[in-house]
Amino acid sequence: MSANARHDAILEALNVHGRVDVTDVASAFSVTEVTVRRDLDELARAGVLRRVRGGAVSVRMRGEGLPHAMRRLEHSAAKDRIATAAAALLVDGEAVCVDSGTTAAVLAGHLAERRLTVMPFSIQALTALSGTSTAQIVLPGGSVHPDEGSIVGPLVEQTLRALRFDTVFLSCCGASIVDGVTAHDLEDAAAKQAMIGAGRRIVLIAEGAKFTRSAMSVVCSLRDVDVVVTDDTAPSETLEALRESGVEVIVA
Repeated sequence: MSANARHDAILEALNVHGRVDVTDVASAFSVTEVTVRRDLDELARAGVLRRVRGGAVSVRMRGEGLPHAMRRLEHSAAKDRIATAAAALLVDGEAVCVDSGTTAAVLAGHLAERRLTVMPFSIQALTALSGTSTAQIVLPGGSVHPDEGSIVGPLVEQTLRALRFDTVFLSCCGASIVDGVTAHDLEDAAAKQAMIGAGRRIVLIAEGAKFTRSAMSVVCSLRDVDVVVTDDTAPSETLEALRESGVEVIVA
């Protein structure tokens, strides 16, 4: 098992149980305890867990979403595949809105050398676009969320009411047929709804694990998006239900 795959599995275990033990992880992955300690130390330096005697514990508080640093490392290979497939949907000259979130930040990096007009809604996406020689960057108004780097607030909604985009790339904290597209943060949900109102085509980018999660604030129905780009871990029954309702589904 590769280091990235082990990191993903460790993060998922922390998400479910709140703690992992070195001996259990070493046994599950058939690697040495030295290797597991190295993995945990690397993840601790990234700020996604806290080392304790014999293992590690999650830094997430109950009822909160995963910290940005943890989500950035979670399923990183899948995020890049999703971003590549999402970028391929665009044609040069489009006006594009890129939501906040870790997958969206990866996508922004794929758009940096495209001939597009791009409005990023996070500091991470803006950083990924910085230095571009071809894309025109348009900045929204708003406030920066101190932990997430997302750009939110009344100025975002006001800005978006005066704009129209060919494609909006929407991210989420959770997605399901029953609960819809959801977000943990109320201001983030309001910004996403404003993006949807300004977009001609709505593309949801979400790794498969998002389709097993839900959050407090409903952004829209999952059937309201035009395209879903995900990976092969997404529940097949959810993807089939989307296809039957007319949503285009792309599995990267």
